[in-house]
Amino acid sequence: MIQWAAPAWLLLLPIVLWLPWRGRQLALSWPDLARSQTRVTLRSTLGGLPPLLLSLGMALLLVALARPQEVEVERIVEHEGIDIMLVLDTSGSMEAQDYSLGGRAVNRLDVAKAVVADFVAGRPNDRIGLVVFGEEAFTQVPLTMDHDALVSILSQVQLGVAGGRATAVGDAVAVAGARLKDLDAPTRLMILLTDGSNNAGQVAPLEAAEAARTLGIKVYTVGIGTRGGGGVMGIFGRRGSELDEATLQAIARITEARYFLAESTQALREVYATIDQMETSTAEVEERFHVEERFHGWLLAGLALLGLHLLLGESWLRRLP
Repeated sequence: MIQWAAPAWLLLLPIVLWLPWRGRQLALSWPDLARSQTRVTLRSTLGGLPPLLLSLGMALLLVALARPQEVEVERIVEHEGIDIMLVLDTSGSMEAQDYSLGGRAVNRLDVAKAVVADFVAGRPNDRIGLVVFGEEAFTQVPLTMDHDALVSILSQVQLGVAGGRATAVGDAVAVAGARLKDLDAPTRLMILLTDGSNNAGQVAPLEAAEAARTLGIKVYTVGIGTRGGGGVMGIFGRRGSELDEATLQAIARITEARYFLAESTQALREVYATIDQMETSTAEVEERFHVEERFHGWLLAGLALLGLHLLLGESWLRRLP
């Protein structure tokens, strides 16, 4: 980016642009008979060039005095931040359209993706990954600092991508825990979001929670959907809320984290904002500024125009009294 070391000099620009023309006749008029009989020469045509060169030359010198600088900011992460795995339910029950965004009804998955994307944007110094689950669970995005790529992939996640007719909560926690277990970040956590209960997979949710606790991994759990609500048929069968709050509370308690229930879009935003405040990044970021002076070209151009002004103004284009 470009910045100015002494921008106050630029305030004089109107003066130096006007000063050389002071006292000169600038008004245009229709030629009369006497003027029409005067022979037009190259010298008379260029008579206004010296003051133009003077005003432009002084203007360029003022720009040079203001010292334009090109500044590059280098951000260096001295120590890694938090490692976070986002664990997102994509099963068929997430098809229920009982949330809203921008005044229109949206399904649970779409509102979850929007809120999670905002959460990611607020954690620039943390490694973040994504696990999706339904009937099975798998890593959609490994832990990465490339948050733009993460959000792009998140936006493309569809209902049923991991199987739409069941919910493998335990397997999801186990898969996310496997991604975090061998890392040396000072804090490792996962945020599990679901609207259902564990009815698929090989690993029981509380067993997966115990394993996460042993590894020092916190599991924040987020339940969405209204308690006991829903009963609408969708492409994945009956959709609604079968939220198992007791299990989600137990997972959070075992791993020394917290459980949240979000029954509205605003409540969901507040949940992720709360987690964001509770788990502040431990990254140490140093900013280094590289400054390169850019006044030299302006200075040389200004001096060249002033030199040309003196040369022409005192010789061929000299103005006689």
